[in-house]
Amino acid sequence: MDRLLAEISRRHFPEAPATLEQIAAFEARVGWKLDVDLRAFYLHCNGAALFRPRLDANYRILSLGEIRRARVAIRGSEDEADGPASWYTLIYLQDGDYVLTDVARQAKGPYPVLDAFHETFPDPAHTRQIADSFGEFLEKALASGNEYFWLDE
Repeated sequence: MDRLLAEISRRHFPEAPATLEQIAAFEARVGWKLDVDLRAFYLHCNGAALFRPRLDANYRILSLGEIRRARVAIRGSEDEADGPASWYTLIYLQDGDYVLTDVARQAKGPYPVLDAFHETFPDPAHTRQIADSFGEFLEKALASGNEYFWLDE
């Protein structure tokens, strides 16, 4: 993560770091703990735009204050039919699309990362895993040249 975070600082648009108090307040609000990659990211910067400034960014990593349950962010609903309670937004991709994390699936420590196309959300056939961790996602995103790398897979 250190190499990826240094690249964000050098070539992208990071926000100021989150404090330990902000992280504790976030974890209390959502009811789950940041994994190692997410904690490192938020201690380095509390959100970031990749490749372009915030308003024009294809990849906008949300601040702790912007992370929401995916069904609330995408469907405006807390109903179970509108998506699992364990799916949370991490990255805004423009036009109501997000990259999510599933906090119910923590296989070797990190949470998996999922693609969420707003028009088909929460259909599991269209909400597929695109990285095993936030660190893996970030590495692929930074190498993508501002393209959505998983759409070519």
